[in-house]
Amino acid sequence: MGEKTPFDEMYNPDGSVREPYRALAEWLAEQPDKGLALMQTDAEAIFRKLGITFAVYGSDEGNEKVIPFDVIPRIIAANEWRRLSKGIEQRVKALNAFLYDIYHRQEILKAGRIPE
Repeated sequence: MGEKTPFDEMYNPDGSVREPYRALAEWLAEQPDKGLALMQTDAEAIFRKLGITFAVYGSDEGNEKVIPFDVIPRIIAANEWRRLSKGIEQRVKALNAFLYDIYHRQEILKAGRIPE
């Protein structure tokens, strides 16, 4: 079986930039060599100062970690967002229905779909 190349949000398989990323690609090309690394360092310092961190309890390190993030945004085109938002709305409705049932009639438990 051939090895599949993972999907790249910014680039097409032929190496061209996907339409939603064109402006970002142009901006990135204008940045100095270590510009993004400096931006990442600055952003992490701000996150630490504001307390946007978490701790891994039981870890020997014991210190706060910055929540992982990327200074390069993920761009979602309008047509992709319309499709995603429908799925997100569906899942929110399903989760709300599940929570309502669990805290009220508990039909999902009575039906044996999930263990008590």
